[in-house]
Amino acid sequence: MMKRTELSRRDFLKNTAVVGGGAALLGGLAPARVLGANDKIRVGVLGTGERAQYLMTLFKDHPDVELVAVCDVYAPRRAEALNIAGERAQSFLEYRAVLDSKDVDAVIIGSPDHWHKQMLIDAVRAGKDVYCEKPIMHSIEEGEQMVRAVEETKSIVQTGTQQRNWPHWVMGKEIIDSGKLGKITFIHTYWYQDYLGSGKPLPPVDQAELDWKKFLGDAPDQSFSLERFYWWRWYWDFGGGILTDLFTHWIDVIQWYMDQPAPRTVTSTGDVYRMNWQCPDTVTAALEYPGNFMVTFTGAINSNVDDGGIEFRGSEATLKIDRSHLAVYPEDARWVSGWNLPEPEIFVRSEHDGTIDNVKNFLDCLRSRKEPNANIHVGFQAARTSWIGNLALRKGTKITWDATPNRVGT
Repeated sequence: MMKRTELSRRDFLKNTAVVGGGAALLGGLAPARVLGANDKIRVGVLGTGERAQYLMTLFKDHPDVELVAVCDVYAPRRAEALNIAGERAQSFLEYRAVLDSKDVDAVIIGSPDHWHKQMLIDAVRAGKDVYCEKPIMHSIEEGEQMVRAVEETKSIVQTGTQQRNWPHWVMGKEIIDSGKLGKITFIHTYWYQDYLGSGKPLPPVDQAELDWKKFLGDAPDQSFSLERFYWWRWYWDFGGGILTDLFTHWIDVIQWYMDQPAPRTVTSTGDVYRMNWQCPDTVTAALEYPGNFMVTFTGAINSNVDDGGIEFRGSEATLKIDRSHLAVYPEDARWVSGWNLPEPEIFVRSEHDGTIDNVKNFLDCLRSRKEPNANIHVGFQAARTSWIGNLALRKGTKITWDATPNRVGT
């Protein structure tokens, strides 16, 4: 039987050169404010929902960070964020007031997707660096504008595809690059969640404390909806459903590991079977890539079992990886009795949420002015593929993509 090598994160870091997302370190980028060794990094937050509040706790764990401003269209969320930030922080309804402040060096963008483009462009034009949650944009065209703005301003922008800085995911990239898996022709990825599992109704919203018009932004005018306010990811005016919310994480890893920034063709199908929203709650997509490999994705909002992960199937071995572990199964090893797979040759467990590493990489880059590992370019490329999938789904046809001139043809 093949001997299994089990590594902890500590062993991995000791024996492996962690190089992050494979991004070139450009260096020399112009800071909004030159940070001295003892200067606090002053951070504002634009959109203070559940994810942003979690990010705030991670930023606050760094003694060189001060949370100085919070902004949200819903007053109770602003109050919750202020409680995290501390009594010295200020609260705003209008995000531009945060960007106008000379006391803010960088911002976290945790708003709904349809606000990302304008907030990010306004932020970098105001001389702020940005940590922007994924997917970075609400359309491919928006993403192109965002990339241009970041390039022109030389801002530091980190995107919320945290696998780029998560140690066992970095190890997975090194395993792929070593050739250990042989020729990879098929990659399967999946993500399952159960939004109705708790059976609890959505909390009520005091509309007197919500600026619904500001929430809508450039979305079509519409009456307040509790479901659209809480589940905005699943309505086309505000988000992009499973493919942008979940698939973006996994396709970023695949494009990173395989050194392919965009697919050649995409086919996807899906429908609404359980949830009362617009974007499909059940989706299947197939993507063909240059380099002669295929990617499939399945996603459903009906069950939590297995959660999500990726399988890279090569001629010599298979790599299975998710947020809790990494395992490599060689093709020539004997199967374990009672199982249809061998003992893993390599097995690594994750010890913490890689968002911690993603935040640290961002903060380090604010001082060094080096390009973050989950930079604007890789964030755009991942979300672009997700939106190509949505184009295929909504058109009901196979999309052929030419990444060079950024054109779509059928």
